[in-house]
Amino acid sequence: MLRGVFEQGKEALFVFPDVHGSWWEATFAPISRDGEPPELALSFSVDVTDKRRAEEEQARLAAQMQQTQKLESLGVLAGGIAHDFNNLLLVISANAELAARRTGDALTQDHLSQVLEATTRAADLCRQMLAYAGRGKLQVEPVDLSRLVDEMAQLVAVSVSKGATLTRDLAPELPAIEGDAAQLRQVVLNLITNASDAIGAGSGTIRVCTRLLSSDALDRGESYLTAELDRGDYVALEVSDTGCGMDAATRSRLFEPFFSTKGSGRGLGLSATLGIIKGHRGAVFVESEPGVGTSIRIVFPAIAAAAARSTRGPAEREHAGAGTLLVVDDEDAVRRSLAAALGGSGYDVLSARDGHEGLRLFDEHRGGVQLVLLDLTMPGLSGLETLKALRERDATLPVILMSGYVESPPEGERVHFLAKPFRMHALLAAVQATLGARSAAHSAEST
Repeated sequence: MLRGVFEQGKEALFVFPDVHGSWWEATFAPISRDGEPPELALSFSVDVTDKRRAEEEQARLAAQMQQTQKLESLGVLAGGIAHDFNNLLLVISANAELAARRTGDALTQDHLSQVLEATTRAADLCRQMLAYAGRGKLQVEPVDLSRLVDEMAQLVAVSVSKGATLTRDLAPELPAIEGDAAQLRQVVLNLITNASDAIGAGSGTIRVCTRLLSSDALDRGESYLTAELDRGDYVALEVSDTGCGMDAATRSRLFEPFFSTKGSGRGLGLSATLGIIKGHRGAVFVESEPGVGTSIRIVFPAIAAAAARSTRGPAEREHAGAGTLLVVDDEDAVRRSLAAALGGSGYDVLSARDGHEGLRLFDEHRGGVQLVLLDLTMPGLSGLETLKALRERDATLPVILMSGYVESPPEGERVHFLAKPFRMHALLAAVQATLGARSAAHSAEST
């Protein structure tokens, strides 16, 4: 740089840190006389520490925004794929059940049973994609995270790699978190399994710990979901391993669906994990270096209530009914399958391919339609818009909402809900329960 100043007479700029961590911008300006090569140079330095830190922060925020947008777009993609597959699976399972009812051949029954089993596994895969998209259905209850992790660690300890040692450091008497215990178990399973895979055939340690942290102790700059963090106490779950670790390129794609560094697998474990964390208003922090290992810390908002176990009600039974039902769905195959299943159980079925046709049929059969099965996601007039129009016509009309895109009804809608794909006995039970609730309400009004 100095050679350029004195031999070529060019001004030079030099940025450097000092021993105290401050950054300086030094300018070297050549001074010449009568066109002679310069023998002197003027040097002056400016403290650019604040400017440099601001630029670094801006770059970090831009990278974080890009990561967030990428995850959101991938979430939309995953949700859309799950929606289409759930509609297809509903058609496959419904027709397999209908065929099974019409055959007495044992071999055919066995084949159809395998079809239904395959659709169940495929539906689980779709639920993983919906979880990644943040649209999974939550069975919310207070959960003791230390107890849940302890139970899961005991179950998966036998399946970790032979050279791995699984240790637990679980804080007692942690505040509960509000969440879905089944989905949280899936998170623990995914993290421990990934840690075991990172160690592989070698030897290493997997450490699982829980603890209570305040929001002030969290470095939000490292989080994949900073927008979800509020001030307060958080219950943290950390799974660390001494495995192969990850480079920056791998870390940047860690939560992408279908991305995997394993020789086998679908690459949905951690992407579904991120969706579950998002659905629980949590955040995830990742630290990893090649050859050193990986540490993944997840935090969830703490609540004061004690953990409680969930209870499930008795299963509904199938029902042979009568009356007129209106099915509104934009998928032809779905409409045909539902009409066949409901018609085979004694109902008269009207079918509409969209909300506009559904309203027209309802108006034509005013007073005759006892219940409407309505798809949420339709082009043109959406399911919610159609529901609003139906409510204007009949405020007490029984409606069952269906969706292959979400697994729970929209907030504020007190209607029966079926997440696609569903089995025919669940459909018939929902129809029976919904019609029964209306009959009971009418009886009470009459009394």
